[in-house]
Amino acid sequence: MILPRGTVLYEPGNPISHTYFPHNAVVSLIDVMEDGRLAEVAMFGCEGLFGLLTAFVSREAFGRYVVQIPGTASRVPLDQMHEAMRTRLSLQRRVLAYNEALLAQAYHTVACNAVHPVEARCCRWILSTHDRLKEDALPLTHEFLAEMLGVQRSTVSSILRTLQTSGLIVQRRGEIVVTNRGGLEQATCECYGKIRSRFEKLLPGTYSRT
Repeated sequence: MILPRGTVLYEPGNPISHTYFPHNAVVSLIDVMEDGRLAEVAMFGCEGLFGLLTAFVSREAFGRYVVQIPGTASRVPLDQMHEAMRTRLSLQRRVLAYNEALLAQAYHTVACNAVHPVEARCCRWILSTHDRLKEDALPLTHEFLAEMLGVQRSTVSSILRTLQTSGLIVQRRGEIVVTNRGGLEQATCECYGKIRSRFEKLLPGTYSRT
């Protein structure tokens, strides 16, 4: 199925009916505050799935699942996914390994947002998106990055100008092109490496592209 940018697949408290497997789309799980502010909790792309971890007992979404990078995905009815996990132990082990990696991602993201400067967090977000899209041109806007990082658009614009001046990215209308991935990895914080290492340990081959 096609997932256009901005599509909200689940709102907090919605019953979860399907598990999604993104092909080239990127979906964010966002916590929505009472005052309207947003905080990204996790990111999902071609490395995994969503709509299963929180659906074992309550079957309710505990956040907003919104398409940030448009693309395609497959989806499986939740009951069929549960049955497949019960009857196929290899699938069950794979899903449990992914869930552990996902929890590690959320854990490090919370810590990163609390203690690391926005410049490093911005580089982490660009690198994480680069990993999932497997191409250098990323359809990321200043407004979108500002929302995900919880800062003003002007702050993101300033950071991106610095990254471009340093030769790490090139800005185009509606997209950011990664030109020096190694430089971005040096500019980001330790959290990116920790998250990536956990995925590589639990799900070997996740980052085979890079």
